[in-house]
Amino acid sequence: MPFPRASQALSRFTVLDLTRVRSGPTCVRQLADWGANVIKIDALLEDGGGEQPGGPRHGSDFQNLHRNKRAMTLNLKDPKGLEVFKRLAAKADVVVENFRPDVKAKLGIDYESLRQVNPRLVYGSISGFGQDGPYHKRPGFDQIAQGMGGLMSVTGAPGQGPMRVGIPVADLTAGLFCALGILTALLERDVSGEGQWVQTSLLQAQIFMLDFQASRWLMEKEVAKQAGNNHPTSIPTGVFKTSDGYINIATTGGRIWERCTQAIGAPELTTNPDYATTPARSKNRDALNEAIGKLTEKKSTEAWVKELNEAGVPCGPIYSIDQMFDDAQVKHLGIAQHVPNDENRHIQLVGQPVTLSRTPSRMAARPPEFGEQTEEVLAEFGFAKDEIAELRRRKVV
Repeated sequence: MPFPRASQALSRFTVLDLTRVRSGPTCVRQLADWGANVIKIDALLEDGGGEQPGGPRHGSDFQNLHRNKRAMTLNLKDPKGLEVFKRLAAKADVVVENFRPDVKAKLGIDYESLRQVNPRLVYGSISGFGQDGPYHKRPGFDQIAQGMGGLMSVTGAPGQGPMRVGIPVADLTAGLFCALGILTALLERDVSGEGQWVQTSLLQAQIFMLDFQASRWLMEKEVAKQAGNNHPTSIPTGVFKTSDGYINIATTGGRIWERCTQAIGAPELTTNPDYATTPARSKNRDALNEAIGKLTEKKSTEAWVKELNEAGVPCGPIYSIDQMFDDAQVKHLGIAQHVPNDENRHIQLVGQPVTLSRTPSRMAARPPEFGEQTEEVLAEFGFAKDEIAELRRRKVV
């Protein structure tokens, strides 16, 4: 039975998905959304029960992470289950996992074991802290990585203590970086004919995301501090109160600063020696923000967005999530997408933020039920009907 593909871009690749929770599924979602033949391996226990970490299967989080995939059950702790998995891996292009480094070796599904049955295999691993080193056996969680990766030290208002970011940024970026690494390895395989092991961790991803603040320490020994809603270098850039809410205003240079003062009706700020230069504005940031805030409070957010944009000053409203999805430009971009399904369920998820002109991504299939395509997948990999029946009898699948 043909499986609907989300795109043709990666349709030639088969991916075995051993991931759980968030970082790993985020990685595999990228591959599924671009049309790879993704097979989610639902963990089956010896008693026939299943493990489903990551929230309810029909919950919004699980649905958003696992669309455009198929699923089969497999008991990897059974020697026969390991044998089945190796037969799958022998024909697959990619395996992705986010077990603790020691777990996959105990199961016998580590890279060194699988490359013996398929030298062309690209094997993607996401861990909390890396595949080796003093912390490699520690369980990894997003907030722990945010703290150890320096992010919480630069997030939040000065003097109020460390603050986590409102999204699981370490999980998400580790997943995206792993997907990028897998695609890079697949491109390289076209030249060498060999697969390789792609590794990343929540900690590495989080440190990379510090970007210029990390490089400032490495190059100039400058430790970035919390700045709240203020941009660390472009001043004034931040959050300003309006008559009915808040607005972001961003000035990135002298000319935009002049436009901003004209638009808010305070051209005298440009000649005030306390604000006339970038160093002066940096030194007197709080006083400048207060002066601007007294003016922005006089009009609504909608009025300021219109007037500042007309003046060529970057700005935007600060939305709640429901307001964001109701925005005209967000609707135009079509990132909220309905997922077709035969059960007439309401499934609306977040689509890919990248478009390709010839092979775009789409919501092709709802997330699979537990082990929904077990027999279908095994048959595709060459298992005979009597083999599949025996596997079921032994509770291997």
